[in-house]
Amino acid sequence: MASKKQIILPIAVLVGGLGMAFAFASMKQAPVEKPEQDNRPLVSIKPLNFDAITLDVKSHGIVKPKNHTELVAQVSGQVVSLSEQFVQGGFVKQGDILARIDPNDYEAALIEAEAGLAQASSALEIERAQVSVAQAEWDRIKGDSNQVIPSKLYLRKPQLAEKLASYRAAQASVKRAKRNLERTYIKAPYDAIIDERLISLGSVVNPGSSFGSLSSTSIAEVRLPVADKDLQYLNNQGIGANVSISAEFAGKQTTWQATIVRSEGVVDQRSRMNYLVAQVATPYEQKQPLRFGSYINATIEGRPLDNAIVVPHHLVKDKKVAVLQDGETLTFKTLNIVREQNGMVIADNGLANGEKLITSALEYPTEGMAVKLDNAELSVPTTQLALKEE
Repeated sequence: MASKKQIILPIAVLVGGLGMAFAFASMKQAPVEKPEQDNRPLVSIKPLNFDAITLDVKSHGIVKPKNHTELVAQVSGQVVSLSEQFVQGGFVKQGDILARIDPNDYEAALIEAEAGLAQASSALEIERAQVSVAQAEWDRIKGDSNQVIPSKLYLRKPQLAEKLASYRAAQASVKRAKRNLERTYIKAPYDAIIDERLISLGSVVNPGSSFGSLSSTSIAEVRLPVADKDLQYLNNQGIGANVSISAEFAGKQTTWQATIVRSEGVVDQRSRMNYLVAQVATPYEQKQPLRFGSYINATIEGRPLDNAIVVPHHLVKDKKVAVLQDGETLTFKTLNIVREQNGMVIADNGLANGEKLITSALEYPTEGMAVKLDNAELSVPTTQLALKEE
């Protein structure tokens, strides 16, 4: 028969274990309820505003003079004087004397021609007097006989024609001598800059010898290559369009204004480009001279668009862009694309003014997909995204 100790001890152990279990159970905290997770993709947006833009066309070229002339001797002789302005880079005005060929022989030739003209003039006057005397003599002796016709030789008409021809030849000789004397002056045909001088004081020249060359400073021209596909963006294929040209002058970027005056009308066989010609008036009289030979970049003013938007090309897929609808869902809008240029897309229809363009890259965007706005995104309304420079 079990003793009391054997009975009480198991009961005590059991009661103690139960007490400890209740104690540990009371120390256990209830599980925290987890909040519902928001799995919507985070997006950034940019409000869009339509604005008026022009479909400008970029080009480039080299500045050249409209007129370039090589100075060539028309008479022979020794160069006896040179202008101080007749040096490479010198500026001259129309009519300025650049050089002089020894005129002595030509002055003598003019005097001789004038003497011959005086002699021919005197002989002509004497012959005319003799013709008058012959006519009067015939009128006196012919009497009443109207049937007799005097010979031309008797009336000295051949002699008069001969003297008249000699007189005119003498006139031509004087004119030729004056012209040759005038040609001893080498003059600037227009306002110009001297490109090159090939003779020196004392040089002997012959007809055809080159004195040098000069370029007109009244008008500068630039040939601007334009791709055939870009002509559609220009009014009247660019004729009459304003052009902004830029180049470095004294280390600073400088801008000049020009006008397209003509198209060369053919496609270059090598580059397959059309060439438009722009002109700048008085390039060396500008605040900053536009120097011949300068390489310039040009922006040709294109057709205007009253309402257009410029969107980065990477946001457009199959002519569609993603926009935020009602502040919480994504929807696609189809653009009417007018032009693609330099990583940008220009459209004139398909978006409403003020719509929010989604600029975030989404892995699998779908129509009606729920999205949430990035609270850290400071959405500043855009006036217009600028096209990148070429």
